[in-house]
Order: sequence, then structure tokens, then C-alpha cells
Amino acid sequence: MAQHKATIEWNRGDADFLKGRYSREHKWLFDGGLSVPASSSPAVVPVPWSNIAAIDPEEAFVASLSSCHMLTFLHVARLGGFDVASYHDQAVGHTAPNDKRVPWVATVVLNPKIVYAGDKRPTDEEAAHLHHLAHEQCFIAQSVKTEVKVAGVEG
Repeated sequence: MAQHKATIEWNRGDADFLKGRYSREHKWLFDGGLSVPASSSPAVVPVPWSNIAAIDPEEAFVASLSSCHMLTFLHVARLGGFDVASYHDQAVGHTAPNDKRVPWVATVVLNPKIVYAGDKRPTDEEAAHLHHLAHEQCFIAQSVKTEVKVAGVEG
């Protein structure tokens, strides 16, 4: 099976680490050469110790689930003979305390807006089935305990 790697880099600089007065800004580096500015979420660590303009792990988690679902949906839709012209999702992750009172991303709601080309369009039942297949075959969704919901789709 494949390996998937990411390098994470952070340096304290001259900040007062032991008093918690240090930046949570860091970099994510990927094998293709992409460097992504990252930080803790301002909802978790307030500014100025986090950077709202950087990607935080919770946003990346939501984006990862949405992206995986989309890519898998495109595959199963193609196999079903549905010509997808565009796919837009505004996914939202919701945190909640677990049984140990530790916050976690308990639910991610996907809100896909799909435009089809050609004359063949899925019925509501077929669309729900495509989303079900996408969820069942998405590597990321199968790797987490977070509940993933598709808005407007039952089941």
C-alpha cells in the first residue's frame, strides 16, 4: 500500500515558552514541494499566539474529509454514467467534548452542490446512493470515528 508523508516544522524563536507565550505558527511541507502556513485555531489558542490566516488542524481535517468524499463521489458518479460538470462543498466541522471532556471534531457536515452535464441526472435516491458509496469508499472517512453527514441526504 501507499505511504503518505508530511513534514511539520516549528521553531520557538526567543519566545517565553514555559509561560505559554509562544507562537503556534508552523509549516506543513509536502513531497511535491508545497509549504503551507499552519497554526493552532484561534478558537483554541487566542491571537497573537495563533494566526487566523494560517490553516489550523481542525480546518485541515474538515477539508481532508470533504476532498476525499468529493474525489470518491466523482469516481462513483462516473462509473454510474453521471457526467459531473462541477462540485462545490462548504463543509463544516463541529467540535464537542467527548466522554472525558476533551474536545474533538465530533461531526463534519458536507454541503455539496453538484452540477451535472448532459441529460442524465441522478434521482434523489440515486444521489443518496452515490454519496453513500463515496462515504464507504473514502479512505479518510474510513479512518476516523467522526460522524460525516451529507446535508440533504438521508441514510
